[in-house]
Amino acid sequence: MPAQTAPELIRYGEDQLDAIRPTLVALYGEVYEDQLSDPFFSIDRFTQRLNSHASRSGWEAVVAYDGGQAAGYAYAATLPEGSGWWRGMLDPLPEEEAREDGKRTLALFELMVRRPWRGTGLAERIHEELLRTRTEERVTLLVEPTHPKVQRLYESWGYENIGDQRPFADSPVYATMVRPLTANAA
Repeated sequence: MPAQTAPELIRYGEDQLDAIRPTLVALYGEVYEDQLSDPFFSIDRFTQRLNSHASRSGWEAVVAYDGGQAAGYAYAATLPEGSGWWRGMLDPLPEEEAREDGKRTLALFELMVRRPWRGTGLAERIHEELLRTRTEERVTLLVEPTHPKVQRLYESWGYENIGDQRPFADSPVYATMVRPLTANAA
């Protein structure tokens, strides 16, 4: 149950993953509880994706703690030069939009909030804290089109849907969204 004070947001770097991995995995398991029987959404596959994402340059996470318990988190990393992020687009992007140089694009891999804290603005606080110090030109994320409310929320935060992609053979098709970060680069 949410406390009366605003949750505390703590930033973690790639060298701190081992300390927070159990928290990230447990919260994922709670949020995706109804989908864990699908191999793509299983705890094992999430852990593999987390390890892969955290091995990338510039990986960071922001975890919200409320009364000592994790209420939500987000994590992201810079797309490396030659990244395959855009290869799954159902309608390929123009080369200039898909070209990565290792500094251009931040991929927001996960953003989740536990049920008691949903609708409180915590997701946006976590999101904005994660982006606050980033120097990339833009941020991208994927959202399942079957969650139009979530997609509209991201649009209200400045994201634009640039098309659909299937990043893995066994994954759902996702709406690919992008938001400029140029203002952060100052």
